[in-house]
Amino acid sequence: MSANPFLSQHSPVCPENLLTLAKQNPPAKTAIVRAGSPLPMQAAKAAVDEAIMEPVFVGEKADIEKEAKSLFWDISKFQIIDTNGEEEAAYEGALLGNRGEVDVIMKGNLHTDQFMGALIKKDTGIRTSNRLVHVFYITDPIEQHPMIVSDGAVNVTPDMKTRQTAVTVVDELARKTGIARPKIAILSATESAIPSVPSSMEAEELAQWAAENISTSDVRGPLALDLILSQKSADTKGMGDDPVAGKADAIIVPDIVSGNAVFKSLVYMGGGCAAGIVLGGKIPVLLTSRADPAEARLASAALAAIMR
Repeated sequence: MSANPFLSQHSPVCPENLLTLAKQNPPAKTAIVRAGSPLPMQAAKAAVDEAIMEPVFVGEKADIEKEAKSLFWDISKFQIIDTNGEEEAAYEGALLGNRGEVDVIMKGNLHTDQFMGALIKKDTGIRTSNRLVHVFYITDPIEQHPMIVSDGAVNVTPDMKTRQTAVTVVDELARKTGIARPKIAILSATESAIPSVPSSMEAEELAQWAAENISTSDVRGPLALDLILSQKSADTKGMGDDPVAGKADAIIVPDIVSGNAVFKSLVYMGGGCAAGIVLGGKIPVLLTSRADPAEARLASAALAAIMR
């Protein structure tokens, strides 16, 4: 069977600017929760080789040492916290973040609900008064131009307060990664606020809030995806002079379905490299996935090192 013609034939490329920015600081001390399996150990080694991570391995010590040996990697200078099972590893990793003993927490070989459940516990986790928001920093394989997407992995139906947090953290992330004045678009199915499309009404409300509270970015909404991505569409629809339409750096989505679809479209159809990070807590969190290529895992580690 032939490949789907809509799928990109480009391989993802870890953006050089993220690595360059990450290396401006000492390596980020990173707790890798349940580290003893191939993918998290490979990701950790790649980040250590690039001098952007100092790992703290949490999990079954025998498994961690076995995986390191298979990579011909001497990890004797790094800390190992020996735990048994997912629950204990998640608890110990969360405590490290809660106490400020690490700069970043990274998910290893355990279920996401177990991992995140430990992080959001009131007394032992990393929650603050802010909402936790997942952000993708996605770059194309040729020019490595970024498109930032929030939230496509954590919040299923984010309320207005969560989306306000999303705008705030996206603004900060964009500026920290070199975008002087970010252009942030709020996604809906239309550029007009109409009651029959609730997300358009909410986008207008969010854009008004941003105009009053965010002075470092241009924020517009509602905008449909064509008006977010295409200058030609913006020109055709009479929005060519809008500071965001057709030239957005970031997209705030109304729910996890649309966010997940936009993110995966940019990756699978555009050949993008997606660095993913959870912000809004005491320290950044990396949610690695078995489907993430090595380039995306390295880019995620670099992004966390920048945002710590």
